[in-house]
Amino acid sequence: MNKIVPAIAAAAVLGAGAWYFSTTPGGAPGATSFQVEAQESSEADLSLVQEMSMGNPDADVTVIEYASFTCPHCRTFHDNVFDDLKENYIDPGKINFIYREVYFDRYGLWAGMVARCAGPDRYFGIADLIYERQSEWAQGEPAQIAQNLRQIGETAGLGDDQLDACLNDAAKAQALVATYEQNAAADNIRATPSFVIDGENYSNMNYADFSAILDEKLAD
Repeated sequence: MNKIVPAIAAAAVLGAGAWYFSTTPGGAPGATSFQVEAQESSEADLSLVQEMSMGNPDADVTVIEYASFTCPHCRTFHDNVFDDLKENYIDPGKINFIYREVYFDRYGLWAGMVARCAGPDRYFGIADLIYERQSEWAQGEPAQIAQNLRQIGETAGLGDDQLDACLNDAAKAQALVATYEQNAAADNIRATPSFVIDGENYSNMNYADFSAILDEKLAD
C-alpha cells in the first residue's frame, strides 16, 4: 500500500515553482511545452474536473476508490478485484462507483490527463490500458515516460493534436491537483488504494472481503 504523506504529494507534483512535460509536435521528446506554476489551490478552476464514475448514480450504495496510476498495489487491485466488482456490482447497477486519482508524482498526473483526454465515456477503457502497462510505461527518464504515455493514448485511438491539447492544458492540470487535495483531505485518505463506502473508510482488500461489505450494506 502506498502511503500519502500530508502536503508532500502535491509538492512532488508541482515542485518549488514549476515542473514540465516535454514533447515536440508528433510526440517526440523535446522542448518544454507544458508548465504548471505552483499556485494556491484556491486559484484553480475546479469546474474543469469531471468526476469519473460508472454504475448506477442513484444506487443506495456509493463506492469511491482513491488510487494512483503509478501505485503497484492499485494495479494489483485493478487486476485481481476490480473486474469481479464490476461484473457483480457495478454493471448490474447495484452500486455507484467513483474513481478518484491520487497524484504521488508528475507521472501519475500525466497518466490521469491521458486517461481523461477522450472524455468520460472512454476514461475507464484508457485507464485499463494504463494499469495493464504500468510496469512498461512507468520506467526511465521523464521524457521516456511521457512518450510511453503518449503511445498508450495513441493505442487508444487518440491523435497527436488531441494528446497535445490535453497534455498542454496547464489550467486542467492545476485543477486536477487541487481537486485531489480537496477530496483526499475531506475523506482523510492516507494511502492507496483506499475506499470510501457510504462514508466509511476502508483500506485495500481482496474481493471476498469487499463483496461481504457491499452485501451487508445493500441488505440494510
